[in-house]
Amino acid sequence: MRFLRIHHAVPVAVLLAGATLLSGPAVAVGPDFQYVGQDDRVHGLTAPKGCVEAEGGGARAVTNGTRGSATLFEGPGCSGRVLRVLRPGEVGQVRPYFASVRFSVTG
Repeated sequence: MRFLRIHHAVPVAVLLAGATLLSGPAVAVGPDFQYVGQDDRVHGLTAPKGCVEAEGGGARAVTNGTRGSATLFEGPGCSGRVLRVLRPGEVGQVRPYFASVRFSVTG
């Protein structure tokens, strides 16, 4: 399973272009869940549980490196419309933004 980790010092476009050059399995380093916020900063969560607010307003590139699904919500407190569900290891794009995310419980 491959997934991309977002690094603070590397632009997202460079990371996405470089992902096609990988020939072996990706090495997981850093937070389990990462996203680029509306504030143009990379935000990361390690071992997230339950409902978490998206600091900086989650937008654009999202990486779910957790062992469970991540459900992205339009409103705070995991309220409002579900915008997307990311499976474990999935990388995706979210537009225009998400306000909160609920992480499934894994056993």
